[in-house]
Amino acid sequence: MNIDRIDHVEFHVADAPAAAAELADAFGFQLGGHPGQAALPAGRQAVQLRQGGIRLLLSSSDRADDPAAEFVSRHGDGVAVLALSCPDATAAFRQAVAAGAAPLAGPATHLEDGHEVVTAAVQGFGDVALRFVQRAGESAATASAGLLAELDHVAICVPAGELKSSVALMEQALGLRPIFHEYIEVGTQAMDSTVVQSDSGGVTFTLIEPDTSRSPGQIDGFLASHHGVGVQHLAFRTDDIARAVETYQRAGVRFLTTPGAYYDLLGERLGECEIPLETLRRLNILVDRDHGGQLFQIFTSSIHPRRTFFLEVIDRRGATTFGAANIKALYEAVERTAAPS
Repeated sequence: MNIDRIDHVEFHVADAPAAAAELADAFGFQLGGHPGQAALPAGRQAVQLRQGGIRLLLSSSDRADDPAAEFVSRHGDGVAVLALSCPDATAAFRQAVAAGAAPLAGPATHLEDGHEVVTAAVQGFGDVALRFVQRAGESAATASAGLLAELDHVAICVPAGELKSSVALMEQALGLRPIFHEYIEVGTQAMDSTVVQSDSGGVTFTLIEPDTSRSPGQIDGFLASHHGVGVQHLAFRTDDIARAVETYQRAGVRFLTTPGAYYDLLGERLGECEIPLETLRRLNILVDRDHGGQLFQIFTSSIHPRRTFFLEVIDRRGATTFGAANIKALYEAVERTAAPS
């Protein structure tokens, strides 16, 4: 299967206009109306956000029996659909179903900004659907340039014992392939992680399961608070992470902090960094490297009422995989914010 990139991500939220305005104010997204799919169900509201190659769709409903409202009731605000761009949505849907994915919506055609769009959907991860999107032409609407360029990857928490089967389904149903595996230990806790990616490199999912033979940790906490499998964070790629962090901090975004000892050891561990060490320390930016280059990351503090979702900003300077040291540093940072004061 030829999956090109993530076309858009759909959130189901309690109040779409309010949530969209918050993201626009904090991260510079351009607000727009519903992108022109079939008429919305009664009581449904939808707002589109765009920046660079990123499209977000936020949906809410005041009807308790609407799927958006039912999702929010179970999980709180969160990612409900991962939409995948492909040249043939009908063929992708049929292949996914033949591989064992449960069908949710058969192929259907609609107009969006004057262009024909074909969509179909299968069950992906619990209540998170995978939507195949085939566009006859790009939307005429353009987003502001902004500081964010693309959706780099999606992190998904799955229950213990389901990592291998989830990876297998992504391989068989979507043609994604494993590119990275890491067993992460944080104190007495541990988790397993596998990254799968499309041949195009445009779709990357990081799948994480807890090791239940160790002490319960944040992945266990996510699964309990979210009531099952779900998207833990989205990572937005930027070409200037220092400028992005400074800009978002001025807009009120709070990021996780990193102990000073992390930066004390950076020179010995990584050598010279492309971003000055003083800047990294001041802004709490993490850095690692792989065979291709350096990788800079930072994570927002979760403002979700259940603390089950946050965002990442990532800057790749040649690196194509994930720094193992950064992964551990992230989970240590999240554990510090979750600890009672």
